[in-house]
Amino acid sequence: MSLTIRSLRFLHSLYQVRGLRSAAFAQSQQCTFLYQAQKSYSNGVSGPPTPGQIGPQIAEAETPTRPEEAKSTFKWSPTLFRMFESAATTFASILVLGLAGYGYHRYYKYLVLQKMENAFKPGDPVLDLAALGKNVPNTILEEDDQHWIRHAEQQKIDSIVNGTDCGRYHLLIGEKGTGKSSMLLDAMQKVDGEGISMFEAHADLEVFRIRLGKALDYEFHEDYIGSLFSIKGPREGNTALLDIERAFNKLEKIALNRRRTVGRPLVLIINGTHLLRDDEDGRDLLELVQQRAEQWAASHLVTVVLNSDDYWVYERLKQYSTRMEILPVLDLPRDQAISALKHFRSRFYHEDLPPNILEQVYDKVGGRLTFLNRVAKAPDMLQTCEHICQVERTWFLNKCWILGKDMDDDVMNQQKYASAAMVLAKALVDLEKDAGNPGQLPQVPLHKAREIMTRADFIKSYDHINIFTIDAQAMVRADSVPMQIAFREICSDPGFEDHLQATLDRISAIESLGRTREVVAKDLISAKYKINGRPDRGEGITVEVQQSTS
Repeated sequence: MSLTIRSLRFLHSLYQVRGLRSAAFAQSQQCTFLYQAQKSYSNGVSGPPTPGQIGPQIAEAETPTRPEEAKSTFKWSPTLFRMFESAATTFASILVLGLAGYGYHRYYKYLVLQKMENAFKPGDPVLDLAALGKNVPNTILEEDDQHWIRHAEQQKIDSIVNGTDCGRYHLLIGEKGTGKSSMLLDAMQKVDGEGISMFEAHADLEVFRIRLGKALDYEFHEDYIGSLFSIKGPREGNTALLDIERAFNKLEKIALNRRRTVGRPLVLIINGTHLLRDDEDGRDLLELVQQRAEQWAASHLVTVVLNSDDYWVYERLKQYSTRMEILPVLDLPRDQAISALKHFRSRFYHEDLPPNILEQVYDKVGGRLTFLNRVAKAPDMLQTCEHICQVERTWFLNKCWILGKDMDDDVMNQQKYASAAMVLAKALVDLEKDAGNPGQLPQVPLHKAREIMTRADFIKSYDHINIFTIDAQAMVRADSVPMQIAFREICSDPGFEDHLQATLDRISAIESLGRTREVVAKDLISAKYKINGRPDRGEGITVEVQQSTS
């Protein structure tokens, strides 16, 4: 019992002590609040705080904000550092990318010029291909152990190709097979192709561009990888003509460098210029080449040599030419061809041919180099001559034979083309009979040939398909001696003149029908009618019934 009372007293005294402690803690908190309020209002607030003032709330808000400000400073410092680090990394990446792109661009331009300069070093792919050809006729001025035909124009071509004849650009014009390309190759072999580039022309500008790039070792920026550095390639959106212009710009830089170091011009040979089409694209390309040729010839940088079989190239270039030089390449004369043929047969076949056989060969194939080369290597020369003549005759008949009076009107345009060729062939045969000179092909001026055919637009097409030819003096003749023999044989066939006249009459009748309007009158009374008016003058037609006088 006494133990219980003592326990209760102890608990009561402990409760009192805890109550006193709680009161003391509350009083200390109140004193702290008053001190803070007084400090807050001492900074500019006079008088005791009123119930509407927010001074105590501001004081309460200040104590927790100080550690938050310290914490905020701790957060923004690494953020700014990261931003600066990212900006520096980006700037360094852009700088490295720009320097790499600029360095690649400069290196690529240097590499392009270096490759193009190497294209004019000794040795040329065209010479390598020509060395593989065993049937290419050799045409060189010097008579040595390798060549058997002497061409008079070889010395001039040698001076052009080796760079001694400069200040002009040249057009080689002549019939197919006269040895123009062979003479150029021979001249290139003498200097091992040093400073010379040669390629074949083509009607398609894209193919022409590729062949030009192959000859100059220029890729037209097709291997350019500047897009990896966000650099736009120079060829994006360009045409073939612009690429050719860009290639000529690079070639001009190489020529300027060569002029300072070597002192001789470069030589650019375009073989087969007649293969370009006589249309807008072909004329634009030819104009571009001529402009560069004129400029380079004036500055002695590049000598351009154009090789053509057709007259239209000369006609086009002559319009704007000031420094162009024409070099016609013709068939060999009789004495030179017979002498070369006799020498060749004596050396390689150990034959001493009689003069009459040699005369017969020349009368059938003339001095055309490609024909002489085939005949000289044939076991039976006369039989080979007959075969060549037959091939030329077949070619002419397949292109230009006339159909006579029974032809259909649907083929009238083609028969106009064929009959005009036959009329001109007959005129050349008649001229040959009157001249009486069998050693020379008959020829007429170009304007006269157009008058004979009564057409001005067909003659260039005949020149292109090697039926007639137009030389640099604008004289029209048969393309070769075998072709003239074909004209002679066809025109001497029995009934040829009547057949030609019937064809011409049929063409005239078809054209007359196309210009005639037929008027059919039906269900008319038996009387006389009078028609007045001129439709060709815009007048109407009036039909009147004439009353018969009884």
